[in-house]
Amino acid sequence: MSKKRGLSAEEKKIRMLEIFHQSKDFFQLKELEKIAPKEKAITMQSVKEVVQSLVDDHLVDSEKIGTSIYFWSFPSKAKNAQKRKFLDLQTELEECAKKLKKTEDSIAVESANRVECEERTQLLLMFHDLEKKEERLKKEMQKYRDSDPEYISQLKTECRDLKMAINRWTENIFTLKSYIKNTFHIDNATIEQSFNIPADLDYME
Repeated sequence: MSKKRGLSAEEKKIRMLEIFHQSKDFFQLKELEKIAPKEKAITMQSVKEVVQSLVDDHLVDSEKIGTSIYFWSFPSKAKNAQKRKFLDLQTELEECAKKLKKTEDSIAVESANRVECEERTQLLLMFHDLEKKEERLKKEMQKYRDSDPEYISQLKTECRDLKMAINRWTENIFTLKSYIKNTFHIDNATIEQSFNIPADLDYME
């Protein structure tokens, strides 16, 4: 049986927020450490980290009253935080759009004022020739790649790892066949036919 997957950090934050929003109450950390594992399957050891993460994201408020720290969050808090984040992103997008427009205008001005000269033309021709030469050399190198010791070593390592993986799965299949045979008293041929297992399945040498 596969091991049950634990909650991700984001899932823990969502579930912790549900505690606040559903109760609309104020909590101390020790109270959350009792409630979260029982109601939301959040481990007690991770409660403090999750709550602090929500405070850092401005989704949960906290206040020290006397010697105790209280935490709370109402549904409107999350909506306001999302709205604030949206507005911040919108402002950032507008700033980027302004910078892009300024850069495009500068390019247009430079292009309009650019004076064609023989030296520039020759440099462009040389650049394009070098690009073609580079592409030609890359193709030539590819022909000799099969003789590259480093590449061959890499292939050997990959082949070894693949063979180990194949043999590991082959062992798993043999173990499963043995279990089915001994538990349900089914012969090999029937098992192989039922699970589309090749009769000549064997380890790789």
